[in-house]
Parts: sequence; C-alpha cells; structure tokens
Amino acid sequence: MKRRYFNKLLAASAGVGMPARAFAFSPPAEDVVVGVQLTGTASWEMQTILDRRFDARNEIALELIDVANKQAGHIALLSGAAHLILSDYIWVASLRAAGEPVTCVPHSLAVGGLMIPAGSDIGAVTDLPGKTIGIAGGPVDKSWIALQAYYAQQTGDTLVDKVEAKFGAPPLINELLGNGELDASLNFWHFNARAKAAGHRELISVADMMTGMGITNQPPLLAWVFLEETANEMEKALVHFFDASFEAKALLASDDAIWEELRDKMGAADNDALFQTLRDDYRAGIVTGYNDEMIDAAATAFAIMADYGGPELVGDSATMDPGTFWAGYRA
Repeated sequence: MKRRYFNKLLAASAGVGMPARAFAFSPPAEDVVVGVQLTGTASWEMQTILDRRFDARNEIALELIDVANKQAGHIALLSGAAHLILSDYIWVASLRAAGEPVTCVPHSLAVGGLMIPAGSDIGAVTDLPGKTIGIAGGPVDKSWIALQAYYAQQTGDTLVDKVEAKFGAPPLINELLGNGELDASLNFWHFNARAKAAGHRELISVADMMTGMGITNQPPLLAWVFLEETANEMEKALVHFFDASFEAKALLASDDAIWEELRDKMGAADNDALFQTLRDDYRAGIVTGYNDEMIDAAATAFAIMADYGGPELVGDSATMDPGTFWAGYRA
C-alpha cells in the first residue's frame, strides 16, 4: 500500500514532551503508521506503548500521525496516509456493505451512559417522557440509538416521540447539563467522566442497556481499522502491533503508577477527582480479549443499531458482514 510520510514529530503534534528513542531498530522492525487524535483518549495507550517500548519489543516501529477528528482519520486511512486508524466497527460494516475492503480488530468496549444532574428526580428511563435530553454526536449517535432501543424494550413505546432531543458539541452538552438546561445527557465517555467529577451521576450505562436487551457480552464499539490490502501485505507487523496494544491495555488495567505518568496528557494534573474518574471509566472500557463471543455480541448490537438507526447509521445492510472483524488475530 502506498503511504505518504508525514514529517511531523509526535512531541510537536501533541504538545507534550516525548522521550527520545535511545536505541536503533533491528532490521526486522517494520513501520506501522497509526492515525490518531494525539489529544484524544486513544493516545494514552499509544503513549504507553512508546514509553514502555512495547513497539520495539514486538519488532515494529510505531509512527503516529495526528488526525483532527473522525472524518480526518477516515481520509488518512482510505488515502493510504495511515495503516490503521481508530473508528467504530459499525462504520467498518457499513463500508463493507458498500464493497469497501476494510476490516478491524477491537480496541474498546461500548462505554458511556445516560447522565442526569445531581439531585434529579429521574429514577429510571421510564421517567424520561417530557424531559429534555442533550446528545453529542447527532441523531445517529450510538448511545442515543441504544437508549431508544432499550426504552422500547422496556416500555414498548417510542422514546423519540416523548422527549425533546437537543444535539450539540460535547463541551456544550456538558455545559447545558451543568446549568440546568438539560434533564439528561448522552455524551462521549470522557465528557461523561468530567460530568461525574463535577457531581452529576450516571442513570444507566450503555453496557447495562445492552445487557437489558439480552447482549450479555459487551460489544467492542471502537476498533483499529485497516484495509484488507494492508492485512495481506503486513500481516506479521499488524499482529505485532496488536500484541503491543494488548500489552499496553493490560498495564493500564492493572498498574496505577502508569497513570500518574499520563496525568498531564489527560488534562487532570491538578484535579484528583477528574483524574480518578477518567482512569476508572477508561479501565471499564478496556478490551481484555478478542474472541468469537465478542464478535457475536457485536453482530447482535449491529442488528439493533440497524433497526433503530436505519441506513443513515449502518449503510445498506441490516446485518453485520462476517469480515468486519479480522480473522487474522485473536487474543
């Protein structure tokens, strides 16, 4: 696969000092270029890989290129600028339904949930009719679709007809929740963590919604996405990248000390409550393995998303393409 090389240092892109590499790669090391938001939560794992030299130990040379947002990541992948990007598996399945040869390996579980202000009188989703809900990510946000499906399963009614939905950027949704202009909110997990640190609480998690709908294994919402062409040309390097990724995940799941090194990157250097909430909620989404049961859970969740989100969310197929998750790796 052709690839443009970006003359961009990670330290300059992230605005955070990076340790210099004090070693030379041996000939077997192969470049793996990952497009990632260097100020986003996925960069915490990438930082851990680099700091602990898990890339070198797994015979790869990890290069990071900064992508401004999800759409920029998609362009980086499809243009050949990056070997892998982080995106959701539903996007991968929708591309496959359109004939695009992309595939993925799980990165994190479906985390997040429905937030309510401190002191709210909302005690269950059945109390939502007549309320105003703020939603980050737009009308086909996955958490919003999951909540609609869960509400229908619980009540037999259609939630969207019973609430006022307001859509906005994640910081705005948190601001509106905090100043009382929203009765509840659905936001990206790290913004929910900030809301929790500010005293708000989670009424129900997306994981509990999934369990309530019969999905006992949490589906991996976010995944490392790559072209099948890349898998064919760089199979060994990809396997080594995923090995390094799972090594970093295991360390982040078990070692509190490693998180102290990430405090600045997390934007929580002087806020212990925020630091601990971000750490704990990140850990709740860590994928500890990759097996057929996880793929089955993703397929079940995809069918629910297709039912409530329609073609605007899932594309031309109501069932997940079996090649959505790469068969070349298991953990």
